[in-house]
Amino acid sequence: MDTLRQARRVAICGDDFGMDAGIDHAILRLIQARRLSAASCMSSAPGFATRGAELLNSGADIGLHLNLTERLGLADTPRPALRRLLWRAYSRQLDLQWVNQEICRQLDRFEDVLGLAPDYIDGHQHVHQLPGVRQLLLAELQRRYAGRRPWLRLTSVAALDGLPWAAHIKAHAIASLGGHALAARARALNWPSNRGFLGVYGFEGGRRGYARMLHHWLVHARDGDLLMCHPALAGEIEHAAQRKAEYEVLADPDLGGWLAVNGLSVQRMSVILASAAWAAPGAVGARWRPATGR
Repeated sequence: MDTLRQARRVAICGDDFGMDAGIDHAILRLIQARRLSAASCMSSAPGFATRGAELLNSGADIGLHLNLTERLGLADTPRPALRRLLWRAYSRQLDLQWVNQEICRQLDRFEDVLGLAPDYIDGHQHVHQLPGVRQLLLAELQRRYAGRRPWLRLTSVAALDGLPWAAHIKAHAIASLGGHALAARARALNWPSNRGFLGVYGFEGGRRGYARMLHHWLVHARDGDLLMCHPALAGEIEHAAQRKAEYEVLADPDLGGWLAVNGLSVQRMSVILASAAWAAPGAVGARWRPATGR
């Protein structure tokens, strides 16, 4: 059998749930259509409190999208822009007390809204992997969830051959900004995590360009790889046109048949990790409710 047509399981993750109603509805529709298997949630966003419960019986993994750069709603605290956060992280000038408070606050909010611990953790603009942040995050996850650790979304570069150089550069840049260090620490701790990371590009190209990229990523995906996406319906949000293009490509009725013909199934990473020979032997199982005391 052609190796590219062998049965492979991939997780497809919709980012930024809670940021905007158009994003939330797009993610919910794509989960229902079995195009997405995970939703990354911004727990401090007003939309998460409004629509987060709709994810509970969706059949998808529900994760915390740790946010240190985006102010969401009038009640949210001010945050540095990404460039300033990167400079502070790499010059060792991060306010670690603030970072730790944000990690705890966002985990608390996630648990309060859904009554459950997150299935996984990642970061808005990949901030979860930055120096200073990743150490505090892993320590808090170990403290809270030692009995059933949420899997981590790693940014290990995968399936870049044949893509535009801009996609190569951006994917390697993301992985270099703490991604390699987080992956090494995850391996040392036998922490459950995805295999390769797909979906990085320049947020351009329209529907045709995104369809081309998606085809490439999925054709070359390995069992256990994760594809990040940012779909949305029409709305007043950053990259609105390209987000809508992503939604339209992922919602295309022909995509399901193409996936099946190419031996691909979209599955929850928590399910993949439970049976994958390559996965770390971390504790990933049924969802559980955290203890009420913090």
